[in-house]
Amino acid sequence: MHFEFLGTGTSAGVPTIGCDCDVCASTDPRDSRLRTSAALRFTDAGGQNRVILLDAGPDLRQQALRARLDRLDAILFTHNHVDHTFGLDEVRRFNVTMNAPVDVYAEDHTLEHLRRVYKHIFEKRSNVQDSFIATLIAHRLEPEAPLDLFGLRVTPIRLLHGRLPVLGFRLDAPAELDPAGILPLAYCTDVSKIPPESWPVLGGLRTLVLDALRVRHHPTHLTLDQATDIAQRVGADSTWFVHMSHDLAHAKTNDTLPEGLALAHDGLVLGG
Repeated sequence: MHFEFLGTGTSAGVPTIGCDCDVCASTDPRDSRLRTSAALRFTDAGGQNRVILLDAGPDLRQQALRARLDRLDAILFTHNHVDHTFGLDEVRRFNVTMNAPVDVYAEDHTLEHLRRVYKHIFEKRSNVQDSFIATLIAHRLEPEAPLDLFGLRVTPIRLLHGRLPVLGFRLDAPAELDPAGILPLAYCTDVSKIPPESWPVLGGLRTLVLDALRVRHHPTHLTLDQATDIAQRVGADSTWFVHMSHDLAHAKTNDTLPEGLALAHDGLVLGG
């Protein structure tokens, strides 16, 4: 089993268009950040390789090629924003490689968004002509209502992204599926506050993935200091920050963080 950070950047990505700041002009490849997304790859109890995607942003094609993804079994959507959903059309290639549909999981408001934006996928019969589109099976999620995906236990976590309720995900699996011991892992991108009822779901983690946009206040994202405080309260063995803007230089920022906390970077792989 391994967990790969496909992208770790904010909605504008890094480098940001029209910017020549030190981070956007950096030669450190860890300062180049596609839109935030991740993939969990593992082998199920029957010996079948599985890939679960966390969000499908507009950089999905580039991310899939770099990570050499050749299958996709499911997508877990955190919320309906463009930088987390506008790669869904790319999923059609996985339908071809697997000759199978792809299951997508989201809350009602995110499913409504997907059906509206991707009407050509979800209402195929209304298309003027038959064309190459994705084949998807939609499933409704509710906070703290776990589901089983190929032996992986997925628990949606209620989070707040400003005033918008969104989801994070806690991932648990039996030891035989996770020999590297990266689970339990909680994936909490695009968050500004953790509601009281969600804190118990974050207990006993080995790995925490958490939003940390920048140093300055933002109304819908955690600052680096806020994220550090939450990470230390959660007490996971390791915490990796994501959804960073061009305000945070990778090496310089990591030098300031407590032990066990670090900025993630695109292409970083956890596990074996």
